[in-house]
Amino acid sequence: MSNPFQKIPAPVKDSLFNKSQFRADLTISKTPIPAYKKCLKEATAKMDQWFMDGMDIEQLVFARAWLIDQVLCLSWEHLDWTKGCPIALLAVGGYGRGELHPGSDIDILILLEEDHYNEHQDAIEHFLTLLWDIGLKVGSSVRSLAECAHQAVNDLTIITNLMESRVISGPAVLHERLLDITDTDHMWPSQRYLQAKFEEQRKRHRKYNDTEYDLEPNIKGSPGGLRDLHMLGWVARRHYGTHDPAELLELGFLSNVEHQQLLRCRAFLWKIRWALHSQTGRSEDRLLFDHQRTLASQFGYHDHTGALAVEQFMQSYFRTVMIVSQLKDLLLQHFDDDILSAGESQEVRPINERFQVCNNYIETVHDKVFAEYPPAILEMFVLITRDQTIQGPTAETIRLLRDYRHLVDSTFRKDPRCTRLFLELMRAPFTLTATLRRMARYGILGRYLPEFGQIIGQMQYDLFHTLTVDAHTLLLIKYLRGFSYEKSRQQFPIASKIIHRIPKPELLYLAGLYHDIGKGRGGDHSQLGAVDAKQFCRVHGLNKEDTSLIVWLVQEHLTMSVTAQKKDLSDPIVIQDFARRVGTRERLKYLYLLTVADINATNPGLWNGWRASLLQQLFSQTHQLLKRGIDNLPELNEQIANTQQKALLLLKEKGFEEAWILKLWEQFNDEYFLRHQSDEISWQTEGILNHRPGKPLILIPEVKDGYEHQGSKVFVYTHDQSNLFAATVAAFHQLGLAIQDARIITSNNNFSLDTYTVLEEDGSAIGPNPERILDIQVHLQNTLAAPDKFPELIRRRTPRQLRYFNREPVVLISNQVEPRQTILDITATDRPGLLALIGKSFAKLQLQVHGAKIATFGEKVEDSFIIADSNGDTIRDAQSCKKICDTLSSVLREASSLDAITP
Repeated sequence: MSNPFQKIPAPVKDSLFNKSQFRADLTISKTPIPAYKKCLKEATAKMDQWFMDGMDIEQLVFARAWLIDQVLCLSWEHLDWTKGCPIALLAVGGYGRGELHPGSDIDILILLEEDHYNEHQDAIEHFLTLLWDIGLKVGSSVRSLAECAHQAVNDLTIITNLMESRVISGPAVLHERLLDITDTDHMWPSQRYLQAKFEEQRKRHRKYNDTEYDLEPNIKGSPGGLRDLHMLGWVARRHYGTHDPAELLELGFLSNVEHQQLLRCRAFLWKIRWALHSQTGRSEDRLLFDHQRTLASQFGYHDHTGALAVEQFMQSYFRTVMIVSQLKDLLLQHFDDDILSAGESQEVRPINERFQVCNNYIETVHDKVFAEYPPAILEMFVLITRDQTIQGPTAETIRLLRDYRHLVDSTFRKDPRCTRLFLELMRAPFTLTATLRRMARYGILGRYLPEFGQIIGQMQYDLFHTLTVDAHTLLLIKYLRGFSYEKSRQQFPIASKIIHRIPKPELLYLAGLYHDIGKGRGGDHSQLGAVDAKQFCRVHGLNKEDTSLIVWLVQEHLTMSVTAQKKDLSDPIVIQDFARRVGTRERLKYLYLLTVADINATNPGLWNGWRASLLQQLFSQTHQLLKRGIDNLPELNEQIANTQQKALLLLKEKGFEEAWILKLWEQFNDEYFLRHQSDEISWQTEGILNHRPGKPLILIPEVKDGYEHQGSKVFVYTHDQSNLFAATVAAFHQLGLAIQDARIITSNNNFSLDTYTVLEEDGSAIGPNPERILDIQVHLQNTLAAPDKFPELIRRRTPRQLRYFNREPVVLISNQVEPRQTILDITATDRPGLLALIGKSFAKLQLQVHGAKIATFGEKVEDSFIIADSNGDTIRDAQSCKKICDTLSSVLREASSLDAITP
C-alpha cells in the first residue's frame, strides 16, 4: 500500500509542524492544551492561505492528514502504554487513506491485542479527552483483535474501515495481525465484497434520485461523487491490495489518459469539498444554493451573456461527475469480469461480422472494428435496443468507444449510414432512454449532436428546473416512452391513451430531444432549438411533413402549458386562439404529450392533479373545437342555455322546483354561466337555495375518489363588500391553504359568487375531513363577517432555498377591449403569504378583483388578476395605473428584501 505522505514536500511539512517550536510552547503552560491549539490554528491558517493561493489540492489533503498524525502521535506517546497488553493507535476510513479535509471526521481505532481494557482505561480516557479539548473532531472506537474480527465479519462498513487502516503509533505487528485475520481468506471474499458494494451503491444512488444532475448535489454521496471514487478504491484494495489509481494503471484497468482524467476529477471534487468545509466551518458536502455563487466567484467564474457565473461553475461540476461515472462504469465492468465472472464459461453468440454477445454483454469481434467501420459506433447502440438480453457493452468495448469517439466528426455526422442508424435508434423497441443516457455518458451523443453537447451539464440557477438541461431532456424522453406502459395509466390516463393514437412516436422523441437544446445561448431557446431541429431533419432526410411537425413542436413546446396555467379556459376566445395556433388534432395530441412530459421532467413537484386537470380541459375543449371547425364557436346564448339546462336537470333530480331555481338565476349574470360547469352551478345553486341569510355561505364539496390532487373548490356567497378578496386570501393563508385559481363574480343583487380552487400546503386537496372542512368554514365566516377588520397576516418561515433568489418584481397593467377588462400581471419572487400581501395591497388601493390565475414556477410566481376600481370600472387613467404598479412593486420589493440573503 503506497504512502501518500511521500508526496508532501519537506518544506511543506516543516512549515506545518515545527517539532522544536512545539516542544518549546509546551513549557510555557502547565497544560499542553494551549500549545496544541496554537499549533493547529497556525497550521490551519497556513493551509487555508495555500488553498487560496492555488496550492495543489492533493498535497493539501494529504498534508492535513500528516499534520493530524503528528499531533496524535505526540499526544499518544506522551502517555505510558507499556503496562498491560500491547496497544496501538490506528487511523481508519478516509483518514486511514491519508485524506483529510478541514471539516472531515478524524476516525481512529485504538487496537488492543486482548480485551483487557482496564489496563489502559485511564490512559485512553486521558488521550481522548485531550483530543476533544484541543478542538479535534474525533470518531473513535476501542476494540481488541478478536472483537474487530467478530464485528467485521458481517458489517460492510467496519470491514471497509479496517481495510484502509494504518498505524499512527504503537507496535506495527498488531496492525499486521489485524489485516491477516480480516483478509479474504477469513471473511468477505472479493466476490461477496463486490456484490455488497454494488448493492450499497444502488441504495445510495436511489437516495439521490439516481442522477448526477441534482439541483443541489452532494459532492460525496451523489452519483459521480467522491463516494463512487471511494468504492472503486475499496474494491481494488480488497481484491488487488491497492487503492492507488496509479497501481490500477499498472494493472491495465486504466489507460494513461483515463488515469489522468480520474486524478483531475478527484482534484476538482476535492477543491470543492475543501472550499465547502472552509466556508461553512464544518463537514459540509452538500453543494447548496447557499454556497454555489460564493464558490463560483472564488474559483474565478464570471457572468456572461447566456450563462451566469454560478451556472458555468455548476456545469464544470456536472461534467466532472459525468466523467467520474464514465470511468466508474469502465472499472466496475472490469471488476465484474475479473471478480464476479471469474471462472465462468464464456457463452459467445455472434450478432454480425462486427459484434457478438459474450455472457449477455455486447462486444466487438476485434479491436479495430470502430477504426475500420466508424458507423459501427452507432450500430452497437442500435443493436442493444433490439435485444433485451444485452445488459451493456463489455469493459474493453467501452474503452474502445472512448478511444475512437473522435471519429464522430462532421464527416461521420453526414454519412447516410450513420443518419439511418440514428433514426433507427429513435424507433427502438426497447431501452431507448437507457441507451441515450449511455451514449451521453460515453461522450457519443454530444459528439454526434454537437448542439446537445453544448447543454451537457448546463444548469439553470433557479428552483423551477431541478436538473441540468441534458438530464431533463433525457428524462423527458423517458416520460414519453413511459406513457405507453401499463403502469402509467393511472397517473397519466389521457397521455396513456393518446400515445397509442399518434402515428410516429419517434417524431415526438426527436422533438423532445431538441425542445430545450437552444438554452444557454441567449435569445429565445424555442426559436434557436427550432433552427437546430430543422437542420437535423434536413441532414437525416426527413420529409416535409415530419420536419414541419418536429420544428413546430420545438417552437411551441411551452404554449400549451402557458395557456392552461395563465389563461381563462372558460373563455371561448382563449380556446379559439389556442386552436388556431395548433391547427390540427394530430398536432394537438403530440403537443399534449410533449407538454405533460416536459412538466414532469422539469420538476416532479410541479405535477399535480390541478395542473393535470387544466391541461386535460384545454386538450378536450380544443379537440372539440378543431373537430367542429375553428370558426364554429357556439353562440354565447346557446352555450349559456346548454349549461343551464344541464344544471337544471341535476337540480330537479334533487327535488328543487324549477321556478325557485330560475328566480335565483335571474340575479346571476352571463359571466357566471360562462365560467362555471353545469355540475358546479348545480351544487352552488343547491347551497344557496338551502342557505339561511345571516352568515356568509361557505361551501366545500367533497372531492371525488381519484381526483384528490385536483384541488378543492371553496365557494363563497355573501354580500359584496370592499376588501372581500383581500380578507378571503388572508384567511386562506392563515388556514395554510394555497390558492390555485379564483373566479370572482358579483351578482345583479350585489352578492359575491366567488369560487376558489385551493390545495393544502403539501399539494393535496382538503379531502373527506369533516373537522377540517368545518374549521375552514367557521374561519372564513368569521373573517368575512367583517372584512374591513383585515386579519393579521401570519409571517411564516421562508424555506431556505427561496431565500437565495431575489428577482426584481415586474408589475404590468393592460386593458382588453373584448371583453372589456383590466388585467394586472405580477411576476415576483415567491414567499409564504405573498398572495395575502398582494390582497392587502389591493384593499389599500381600493381595487376590486374579478378573477385570478395563480402560477408558481420554482421560486417565481406569475400571477394574473382581473381588476377594477372601487366603482367596478376598468382602470384606464395613466396616473392610476402608475400608482398601482409603483405601490405593488414597492411592497413586493420590500417583502423580498426581508427574506433574501445577499451572497
